Amino acid sequence: MVKENKETWQEGLSKDITFIVTKDCQLACKYCYLVGKNTKERMTWEVAKSAIDYILDHEKEMTEESVIWDFIGGEPFLEIDLIDKICDYIKLQMFQRNHHWFNSYRFSFSTNGINYHTAKVQNFIRKNKEHLSIGITIDGTKRKHDLNRIWKTPEMEKGILPKPEEEKGSYEDVVRNIPLWLKQFPNASTKVTISSADIPYIKDSVLHLYSLGIHEVNINCVFEDVWNDGDDKLFEEQLVQLADAIIDGDYYKDYACSFYSEHIGKPMDSNLQNENWCGAGKMLAIDAAGLFYPCTRFAQYSLRSKKAWTIGNINEGIDKNKLRPFLALNRCTQSKQECINCEVASGCAWCQGENYDAAETPTAYQRATAICKMHKARVRANNYYWNKLYRKLELEGTREEFEKNKRESNLSNC
Repeated sequence: MVKENKETWQEGLSKDITFIVTKDCQLACKYCYLVGKNTKERMTWEVAKSAIDYILDHEKEMTEESVIWDFIGGEPFLEIDLIDKICDYIKLQMFQRNHHWFNSYRFSFSTNGINYHTAKVQNFIRKNKEHLSIGITIDGTKRKHDLNRIWKTPEMEKGILPKPEEEKGSYEDVVRNIPLWLKQFPNASTKVTISSADIPYIKDSVLHLYSLGIHEVNINCVFEDVWNDGDDKLFEEQLVQLADAIIDGDYYKDYACSFYSEHIGKPMDSNLQNENWCGAGKMLAIDAAGLFYPCTRFAQYSLRSKKAWTIGNINEGIDKNKLRPFLALNRCTQSKQECINCEVASGCAWCQGENYDAAETPTAYQRATAICKMHKARVRANNYYWNKLYRKLELEGTREEFEKNKRESNLSNC
């Protein structure tokens, strides 16, 4: 379709709309927060079409300059036929309605990469290449990746977990598609998740991902309370070792790792820096039943101990009263005074869904702080990284040039 429309992508000014197209996945990643994955809940075309019609009918209520149409699972590419049909319909409807999102949209995917090479996925990519953002999750070295990202077995459907020696990792099935992915998306980044068991493999894993040709590694610790005594010390040691490797090996010139940022580890003004970390409430998620959520983390398959928090459905629309609590969320309304006054508060993340799930009562206003000690360890290692790097650059007389051209991670808040 060709149309005279000067709208272009507006970074940071987008509406995030997520279709939970399936709750199925080929893998059973041990750290996955989607505790209720299953093979039965798959979105139908009728539900998807109704959701799109509702969203585009309410253009005046969704005034963001751009939109991200996000597709998740489970594994979204298991439903590539449905996704292809959805995206064709979205493009056609935005064109016919002269919608302000026409030409200012992205289709976004986070995939395990297993089906990436298949004909249907590749046809979809060719058709939508200019408006695609695809991230393949590869956790690092084969040892680290296969520690958590294992193939699902039929027995797991019955709650029977395999013995460690029977687990089958997915590294080889994913890494074979990395060259094709990088050829199509040379600037693509990957997302790495850290939990307690894989802390010892952080340094080697980031360097391994660089060796595969991935220039940007977005890496984060899980928000859930999985951390053991001493994990923060091991974490800091790994990040210091990684800092040495990146700086001594000159990787900082062409590669980025989101663990290191000059913007973290500082106190925050409670008035001027009081934004909510998470976008829950500003985002919109739709599941197979046509229910609306403020974020996918409030859908039932994401929750361990709480009931799903819906804000409407495709038939009745968004219930603004159910959405209202999310509009008043900010750093201070949900944090303890200790967090508000923290000397290293900047960069300390939280997940609104985990806040809700971990809270003592059904509230979104109680900040979960299991990640606190890991953040503080990261800050200490981060300070080491920047002190060492700038000392090296000053000795070489290249600091000014570096600051002008430095590559930074594009990892944004949820």
